[in-house]
Amino acid sequence: MTAPTRADRPRYAVVATDLDGTLLRADLSISDRTRAALARAEASGALHLVVTGRPAAGCRSLLLERLDYKGLAVCGQGAQLYDVGADRLLSSATLDRAVVRGLLARIAERTGPLRLAAVTAGLSGEFVVTPGFDEKLRCGWRLADPVELLAQPVDKVLIRHPDLDDDRLAAVAGEICAGEVAVTHSGEGLVELLPAGVSKASGLAAAARLLGFTAAATVAFGDMPNDIPMLAWAGHGVAMGNAHADLRRQADEVAPSNEEDGVAAVLERLFPPPQPDRNP
Repeated sequence: MTAPTRADRPRYAVVATDLDGTLLRADLSISDRTRAALARAEASGALHLVVTGRPAAGCRSLLLERLDYKGLAVCGQGAQLYDVGADRLLSSATLDRAVVRGLLARIAERTGPLRLAAVTAGLSGEFVVTPGFDEKLRCGWRLADPVELLAQPVDKVLIRHPDLDDDRLAAVAGEICAGEVAVTHSGEGLVELLPAGVSKASGLAAAARLLGFTAAATVAFGDMPNDIPMLAWAGHGVAMGNAHADLRRQADEVAPSNEEDGVAAVLERLFPPPQPDRNP
């Protein structure tokens, strides 16, 4: 293949993608078109960086088996830097459990009883749920009472409410938790409490310091409000066609949906095939 000319070299050195609802289809597959677009971006010299709300413990097999991804991943909404190939956490932040207990009580005073879950810390982390969190106990979940839920270090706590929708619950939690823990909304039934200061932007910035790239040289893709900080941090922020309205309003561009290979559609434009150098 002929080397790209200086004029053909891509503007973006990093392609940062969320997973669920963005890079992956609903069945957690990645299309051949998207694989090809990522490969062309990487052949142009760009780095593909996964930035996901999933904790490291919950996405290793997905990254390795579905994406053949072995590099650095930003996990847990930005709380973790995870070396996938080495199966090693480079950094991790956990919640102050005493603070969270008090905040959960204050939220419940406003909303009524909450349904709770937590992700325990580390690469052996579990998804622990209280009774009623979902209609049934799913594979890999562990049932616990509310006291046991915070008995060991946790990366995040998830809250649900039987009557309030996610946007309203996130707004109430954000108001009560402001300045003490971070609150984000990452998907249906996924309102999350995170360590203070943690966001996908903070995780991406930490990856940038480690790997030596800049915000201006980053194009980022997402679909939910938890992706807003990441898209704001990046030089170019792309919302998927299936994205939450709040993210669409903040994005520089709206792509086709994840089911329509929206990531690929944008990358094909940003990383066109190289043209031969007419002046070698």
